[in-house]
Amino acid sequence: MNLTTFKASLSAATPPPEANVYLQALWYEAKGDWDKAHVLIQDLPDQNAAWIHAYLHRQEGDTGNADYWYRRAGRKRPQQTLEEEWESIASELLEEV
Repeated sequence: MNLTTFKASLSAATPPPEANVYLQALWYEAKGDWDKAHVLIQDLPDQNAAWIHAYLHRQEGDTGNADYWYRRAGRKRPQQTLEEEWESIASELLEEV
Protein backbone atom coordinates (compact mmCIF):
# COMPACT_ATOMS: atom_id res chain seq x y z
CA MET A 1 0.00 0.00 0.00
CA ASN A 2 1.27 3.48 -0.83
CA LEU A 3 -0.08 6.97 -0.21
CA THR A 4 -2.15 6.95 -3.40
CA THR A 5 -3.87 3.66 -2.60
CA PHE A 6 -4.29 4.63 1.04
CA LYS A 7 -6.00 7.87 0.06
CA ALA A 8 -8.15 5.97 -2.48
CA SER A 9 -9.31 3.70 0.35
CA LEU A 10 -11.09 6.68 1.90
CA SER A 11 -14.01 5.96 -0.43
CA ALA A 12 -14.53 2.61 1.33
CA ALA A 13 -16.66 2.02 4.43
CA THR A 14 -13.79 0.61 6.48
CA PRO A 15 -10.02 1.07 6.58
CA PRO A 16 -7.87 -1.26 4.50
CA PRO A 17 -7.34 -4.58 6.28
CA GLU A 18 -3.55 -4.16 6.21
CA ALA A 19 -3.74 -0.74 7.93
CA ASN A 20 -2.18 -0.77 11.38
CA VAL A 21 -3.71 1.20 14.25
CA TYR A 22 -1.81 4.37 13.31
CA LEU A 23 -3.02 4.30 9.72
CA GLN A 24 -6.52 3.47 10.92
CA ALA A 25 -6.47 6.60 13.10
CA LEU A 26 -5.40 8.73 10.12
CA TRP A 27 -8.03 7.03 7.96
CA TYR A 28 -10.85 7.77 10.42
CA GLU A 29 -9.70 11.36 10.85
CA ALA A 30 -9.69 11.86 7.08
CA LYS A 31 -13.23 10.45 6.99
CA GLY A 32 -14.29 13.09 9.53
CA ASP A 33 -14.37 10.84 12.60
CA TRP A 34 -11.93 12.71 14.84
CA ASP A 35 -13.24 10.97 17.97
CA LYS A 36 -12.62 7.47 16.60
CA ALA A 37 -9.11 8.50 15.52
CA HIS A 38 -8.40 9.92 18.97
CA VAL A 39 -9.69 6.82 20.78
CA LEU A 40 -7.45 4.59 18.67
CA ILE A 41 -4.20 6.35 19.56
CA GLN A 42 -4.74 8.25 22.81
CA ASP A 43 -3.45 5.51 25.10
CA LEU A 44 -0.59 4.21 22.96
CA PRO A 45 2.77 5.11 24.53
CA ASP A 46 5.01 5.37 21.45
CA GLN A 47 6.21 8.30 19.35
CA ASN A 48 4.08 7.45 16.29
CA ALA A 49 0.95 7.64 18.41
CA ALA A 50 2.17 10.89 19.98
CA TRP A 51 2.73 12.38 16.50
CA ILE A 52 -0.79 11.49 15.39
CA HIS A 53 -2.14 12.70 18.74
CA ALA A 54 -0.34 16.02 18.21
CA TYR A 55 -1.75 16.31 14.69
CA LEU A 56 -5.29 15.65 15.94
CA HIS A 57 -5.04 18.35 18.60
CA ARG A 58 -3.51 20.76 16.11
CA GLN A 59 -6.43 20.04 13.81
CA GLU A 60 -8.94 20.81 16.53
CA GLY A 61 -7.15 24.09 17.28
CA ASP A 62 -5.74 23.11 20.68
CA THR A 63 -2.19 24.33 20.04
CA GLY A 64 -0.98 23.97 23.63
CA ASN A 65 -2.05 20.34 23.83
CA ALA A 66 -0.70 19.70 20.33
CA ASP A 67 2.69 21.11 21.31
CA TYR A 68 2.79 18.80 24.32
CA TRP A 69 2.22 15.80 22.06
CA TYR A 70 4.74 17.02 19.47
CA ARG A 71 7.32 17.12 22.27
CA ARG A 72 6.36 13.55 23.29
CA ALA A 73 6.82 12.56 19.64
CA GLY A 74 10.24 14.20 19.53
CA ARG A 75 9.05 16.68 16.89
CA LYS A 76 8.25 20.35 16.49
CA ARG A 77 4.91 21.65 15.32
CA PRO A 78 5.23 21.86 11.53
CA GLN A 79 4.66 24.98 9.49
CA GLN A 80 2.91 22.99 6.77
CA THR A 81 -0.85 22.75 6.30
CA LEU A 82 -2.85 20.10 8.09
CA GLU A 83 -3.36 18.27 4.79
CA GLU A 84 0.40 18.28 4.15
CA GLU A 85 1.10 17.03 7.64
CA TRP A 86 -1.49 14.24 7.28
CA GLU A 87 0.25 13.15 4.07
CA SER A 88 3.67 13.33 5.76
CA ILE A 89 2.54 11.17 8.65
CA ALA A 90 0.79 8.69 6.38
CA SER A 91 3.76 8.48 4.02
CA GLU A 92 6.21 7.80 6.84
CA LEU A 93 3.98 5.20 8.45
CA LEU A 94 3.30 3.48 5.12
CA GLU A 95 7.05 3.02 4.68
CA GLU A 96 7.07 1.07 7.95
CA VAL A 97 4.28 -1.32 6.88
